[in-house]
Amino acid sequence: MADGITVVALGGAGAMGSAAVRLAATLPGIGKVVVADRDIDVAKRLSVELAQASAEVEARSIDVTDGRTLRELLDGADVVVNTVGPFFRFGVGILQAAIETGTHYLDICDDWEPAVDMLELDCAARGAGICAVVGMGASPGMSNLLAAMAVSRLDVVDDLYTAWPVDVEGEDESVDTLSAAAVHWMQQISGTVPVVRAGRIVNEEPLRSIALELPGGRRGNAYVVGHPEPVMFHRTINPAGHSANLMVITPETVAFLDVLRSDIDKGRIDLDSAAEELGKPSLRRMIRAAPRMLTRAGHGSLPLFFASATGVREGREMRVVARIADDSPVSELLSDMAGATGIPLALGLAQVVSRLADGTIRDRVGVHSAESVIDPDVLFTALARLFGRTDWRDIVTVESEFR
Repeated sequence: MADGITVVALGGAGAMGSAAVRLAATLPGIGKVVVADRDIDVAKRLSVELAQASAEVEARSIDVTDGRTLRELLDGADVVVNTVGPFFRFGVGILQAAIETGTHYLDICDDWEPAVDMLELDCAARGAGICAVVGMGASPGMSNLLAAMAVSRLDVVDDLYTAWPVDVEGEDESVDTLSAAAVHWMQQISGTVPVVRAGRIVNEEPLRSIALELPGGRRGNAYVVGHPEPVMFHRTINPAGHSANLMVITPETVAFLDVLRSDIDKGRIDLDSAAEELGKPSLRRMIRAAPRMLTRAGHGSLPLFFASATGVREGREMRVVARIADDSPVSELLSDMAGATGIPLALGLAQVVSRLADGTIRDRVGVHSAESVIDPDVLFTALARLFGRTDWRDIVTVESEFR
């Protein structure tokens, strides 16, 4: 048997899972990575590819809806990393299995509905003695850690936003090839989504425009989308004003999404069919979207990936932004959805493994969002080093100004 921690990577042969596995197999303290996926052939190819990694890599076939087999798999592991989506279909059941088997847990959940349900399992996770981290990808995940860096400069937090890019300046356009991500996206632009307003969780229609003014003279509009960050921050940071997750997006794309939103809400199209339209938009919906473009404000000079906070510091009003630096090599990572999600997951795993090794994991039991259990300086420094830099300040810029 391999020495060190055994990690099960559920969905580990997928795009995001394999990005996490490739890094996890090189991390100190990890002796074995089990690539568990319904596509056993792809899982086997990945295990062969990583045959020379420092950790042993094994392929296993798994159907996560088979509760007995899932629990048998997790029962032999120290930690499970879960990339099986969409999470509104699979997330809660997998975390429940991890709690029952006493297996520490991380995932990339970006659906707010299961995130709420999973956070409610905190007492059960504490009772099982496990640490569970919900949403340790790009957004949520890195976005939460940027938010933590921003609010650390404030004594009182009023408004808190996180934002990620959709279709500006060359970021990833492959979402249509990632079916779970595409279905998730359609789920989160339809119906109502949670935001924090006046310090309370309320449900609003998505795709509302938010005008932002950030330190350094950056300004523009971004659009509300359903994501777990606001409900997470309501628990951990408790902003007194407004909090929402936003898309930095072109007027053309948000107009088309608004057409899809309308049709989903009216029952004219289901989530899977709407997701297919991302890759092959119908002429009829494109025509309907055209006039809506004229009423949508642009993103202006907003950064691509950031968290912004407003509040009070030493009795004075202040605004803060923590963002991926424009000239950082990590900014290129945002153009790769798989890497931008899977790599932070593996770096979050590294912190859990380190705490398992030194015994401090006992101080972190329960169900957490990233900002309450993952050290942002440590994670961003580790990310910087993957790109040949030495410190988190080489890839993250934090700016503040009094208003």
